[in-house]
Amino acid sequence: MLLLIGACLVGLNAQAATGDIATLDRSVWPEALETPQLFDVASRAQILSFAHQLLESENLSDAQLAGRLGLRQVNSPTINLIRTRLWSRLFENWKAAEKSCDADASFCVLVDDVPMLRQRAAEYKVADDSFYAGWAAPADAFSQRYLNELLRMAALFPQTSSEIERYNSDELSGEEMPDRTFLLNFESGPTVADGATDWLADFMRQQKINATFFVLGKSLQSRLDASSPQALQNVYRQQCVGLQGWEYRSHAHWVDWQDSIERTAALAQQVLPDNFVPLFRPPYGHRRADSGAFFRDQQIRVSLWNIDSQDSSGRLSAEQTANRVLTLMLLWRRGNIVFHDSTDKAQQAVPWLMANTAQSGVLWEDCHIYPQQLTDEEDTSQDESTDPDDATTDEQPAESADQAAEPVDQGE
Repeated sequence: MLLLIGACLVGLNAQAATGDIATLDRSVWPEALETPQLFDVASRAQILSFAHQLLESENLSDAQLAGRLGLRQVNSPTINLIRTRLWSRLFENWKAAEKSCDADASFCVLVDDVPMLRQRAAEYKVADDSFYAGWAAPADAFSQRYLNELLRMAALFPQTSSEIERYNSDELSGEEMPDRTFLLNFESGPTVADGATDWLADFMRQQKINATFFVLGKSLQSRLDASSPQALQNVYRQQCVGLQGWEYRSHAHWVDWQDSIERTAALAQQVLPDNFVPLFRPPYGHRRADSGAFFRDQQIRVSLWNIDSQDSSGRLSAEQTANRVLTLMLLWRRGNIVFHDSTDKAQQAVPWLMANTAQSGVLWEDCHIYPQQLTDEEDTSQDESTDPDDATTDEQPAESADQAAEPVDQGE
């Protein structure tokens, strides 16, 4: 069914409450993702919905945007940079998603470049009698709330670092993967024996795929003290193990942040030499702007993410996290998916994701290949990244009410 193009959707609340986490009940989408073509239809729809909200946000003044995001002021240069990058990613994703338009013309409109995508976003409307009418309003609400999440992080960057932006071209974002390719990540483990970590690692093996488990040194040491190296090697068999530091706390303001990483790396390599991958996942996305030289010396790369399940927020059910992840998979079409094995949400969400994407053409990246496949490739995106020489060299603790306080440690 073809899109009807017209004016903006009516009745969408332009002032989504600050802090609302974007969720979307996937049951409002009328088709199961039973083929790659149907995945593309849903992807095109999500891209247009999000692009429409992105375009609308550009009509807001800085003061209006600050009010919408619950901030006193915003970092306009970073927001403009992120908006430009979002348009580029949306266009790239659109070109991938439109390849199946010959098989199914739903949500297919002519887009040859970013300006044309902006025009299609301005024209976007789903007719009231459309097969997809029940999806339209909830999808636009999701898109606006998710955009708010991204713009809020951009507004606070670089004073508060996050996954919204890289400090240098050594940092990975998840966007490096091919179209339809995703890598599962589990953070804040390991749990106690027979907990979520054991269950998830075993489930991955049953599915004949793997994931990267980012471990906390303190938790790994506790698990080791209660068992043995051999027991831990069996838990993580065929999986990958990255680092999240000794404790789940900001590595931007912690005096001993380097020791936290070095201690965890030494322990992981000693206990799990066959599983270790040289990746550091910064808790909350917090790391220092001037940390690049340290990570290069350690031969470790910072691994960020572009699909956050929000399973550790305490505000979403397992079903909501699964629905959110699938919606973001449709929007971004590739990347790092973050769950936490310190909660039980992933045990329900991940099997649901597998079942609902099994015939959609989605591929699960081999954690042993990523990022090794990138090691010898020349990174050509330096000009897209913040120059570390121009960035703040030492992030200062947030002093205003605008800055987000550090969340309660999720790894404890």
